[in-house]
Amino acid sequence: MEISYGLNDLAEIAEAIITNTKSKTILFYAAMGTGKTTLIKEISRQLGCNISSSPTFALVNEYETTNDEILYHFDFYRIENEIEAYDIGIEEYLDNNSWAFIEWPEHVENILPKDAQVVTITTNEDNSRTLTMN
Repeated sequence: MEISYGLNDLAEIAEAIITNTKSKTILFYAAMGTGKTTLIKEISRQLGCNISSSPTFALVNEYETTNDEILYHFDFYRIENEIEAYDIGIEEYLDNNSWAFIEWPEHVENILPKDAQVVTITTNEDNSRTLTMN
C-alpha cells in the first residue's frame, strides 16, 4: 500500500494503517522531522489513548487504551547499541500481543520480530508525505 497525504489527512491515514496492518508491532522508518510521532499520536488516539510526545529519553512509554489494551511507543533514536534495548526488556514488550510503535527501528533491526509491519514515510517536494506499508 502506498498513499500520499498531507496533515489534513492524518485521521484517514491512521485508520488505513490500523485496518491494513499485518501486525500490532509497527516499525516507522523515516527521516527526522517527517512526522512519525505526529502520525503515531493519531493512530494512538484512534485506538483510544492520548500520547503527548515521543519517548526520546525514556526509550519507551506505556499507555492504556480505553479498551484496556496496552500500547507501547518506542523511540530508539538515541540508542547506542542493541544491548540497551535488551536492558529495557524489549522481548517482553514485543511478546505480549500489545500495540508497539517503534521509531528508528533501524537502530535495533536484529532484534525486531520478522512479522512486524514496516511503514516508511518520505517527504515530497510539495511537503506532502508518502507512506508505504510493506
